[in-house]
Amino acid sequence: MASRARVRAPELVGSGGWLNTGGKDLTLADLRGKIVIADFWTFCCINCLHVLDELRELEEKHRDTVVIVGVHSPKFVHEADHQAVVDAVARYEVAHPVLDDPELATWKQYAVRAWPTLVVIDPEGYVVAQHAGEGHAHAIERLVEELEEEHAAKGTLQRGDGPYVPPEPVAGALKFPGKAVRLPGGGFLVADAGHHSLVELAEDGETVVRRIGDGERGLVDGASPRFSEPQGLALVPEGLGLGYDVVVADTVNHALRGVRLADGSVTTLAGTGRQWWQGSPTSGPATEVDLSSPWDVAFFDGRVWIAMAGVHQLWAFDPAAGTVAVAAGTTNEGLVDGPVAEAWFAQPSGLAVSPDGSTLWVADSETSAVRLVSRETKQVHSVVGTGLFDFGHRDGAADQALLQHPLGVTVLPDGSVAIADTYNHALRRYNPATGEVSTLATDLREPSGAVLVGEDIVVVESARHRLTRLRLPEEAVQVESVAHRTQRAATEVAPGTLRLDVVFTAPTGQKLDERYGPSTRLLVSATPPELLVSGAGADSALSRELVLSAEVTEGVLHVSAMAASCDDDPEIEYPACHVHQQDWGVPVKLIAGGATRLPLVLAGME
Repeated sequence: MASRARVRAPELVGSGGWLNTGGKDLTLADLRGKIVIADFWTFCCINCLHVLDELRELEEKHRDTVVIVGVHSPKFVHEADHQAVVDAVARYEVAHPVLDDPELATWKQYAVRAWPTLVVIDPEGYVVAQHAGEGHAHAIERLVEELEEEHAAKGTLQRGDGPYVPPEPVAGALKFPGKAVRLPGGGFLVADAGHHSLVELAEDGETVVRRIGDGERGLVDGASPRFSEPQGLALVPEGLGLGYDVVVADTVNHALRGVRLADGSVTTLAGTGRQWWQGSPTSGPATEVDLSSPWDVAFFDGRVWIAMAGVHQLWAFDPAAGTVAVAAGTTNEGLVDGPVAEAWFAQPSGLAVSPDGSTLWVADSETSAVRLVSRETKQVHSVVGTGLFDFGHRDGAADQALLQHPLGVTVLPDGSVAIADTYNHALRRYNPATGEVSTLATDLREPSGAVLVGEDIVVVESARHRLTRLRLPEEAVQVESVAHRTQRAATEVAPGTLRLDVVFTAPTGQKLDERYGPSTRLLVSATPPELLVSGAGADSALSRELVLSAEVTEGVLHVSAMAASCDDDPEIEYPACHVHQQDWGVPVKLIAGGATRLPLVLAGME
């Protein structure tokens, strides 16, 4: 086994305390003898949710030697609320201990720069690897197998049960519901994400009429279907004759499903069940193209548009042709307006169409923004929100208003847009006629969507596991304005030349395979754009010389890296390949004497 640097792991500390341990506080000494994987995550982050799913198989396979510890490190103010972390751990069925670290104490001790980041600690308490982003499960499993062999031989590996203690289950008809639609005959169909099913509720919004799905995760069609954390729903317009009545964004299955209401039978319309990765097809026969965490759906401009949260894009499914394709966005994460092919989104999670069909409204959650797509001009325009790091609860002129991670939008009868302002626990309104943002209701618990019923609006209160009916108020609710910025320490760098190095070490037994061209990709941009004098754009090398402007005092470097590694064995005719990828938003402060090199670890050790 190759020798590794010996770096003692800092202690795991967080003022929020521990979850999933039966009330016990853990220390690294308690975990000595186990291979520890510290997963730095936050529950707003779609990439973090992908990693939770990636790790499930490894967690089960190596349960007697490996302890995964989730270190919850918040981006938004709401994510620093302990009860919100408790809810998220239950919502995403996290089956390992979680440390609630609202002040980022452990994040700072481990010098983490991005969500998600995985740190591997050996049975003697030393850090042996760090991996940022997605796609590392296979590499970590190989490392785990090496560590098991090495420490079994040394006598430092302790097999047996870990410290995980499951929480008490939550009873109720709904569990973290996503979105809902009004059924033509009355009542509601709800995406019951926590129960991996759809639920039809009666007119009172409480009485269960039937459940579609057996409550177990799965991708199963037919009369006994299975889903995996479904979120978005869209009714099929009358007269299309498609053979199904509802389109479902089956989020963790990376698929679109069609439901026939007459008998509850389900058909997969798009997606393969696999997650889309850079380099995969972006158009083609719908059931042959991978998708990535579709979060909502809406019929717009003759197709089913998809809020593809996992890749920061909008896609569209053509039900007549049975094809799917990218409709807007580049996969770069951020807030950039312009032509649909050039715009940037950040985890779009809610869609709604104007009554005349001219406008698609988008809840762009990670930029705390509301965006629109114009059918006529094919342009993307932002009406509320400024970027990845600014958020809050502020009413007034839309260009000054602030939201906090909105997940849903609903068009109101007067043409204004109700916003499920999820992390503010509020229902907000944007009025295009006046350009103003107001607050309709507060004291909601993580609202994720809303449905109009006459003069009322029915809100999906996801973290209260219910639908809540409200009368649309004539007067806005008065709230105290608050503004926030993501609290991450800026990296001090010098103006002028900055060497950017993305560190990547291929997993044991694999190599970067250049037989068919470059297997790495590096994309760099900045906010504001003037921060970068040179060095922006895409190239295949993982190192690059940037030049930073002396006229800009602070900003954010946006770095996106991808590396594909393949089996390094000439005897294997068809080597298995794996994609590793991560996006960093690195806040920087320009000062004389600052750093002239910026290392970012994709996989390995700096």
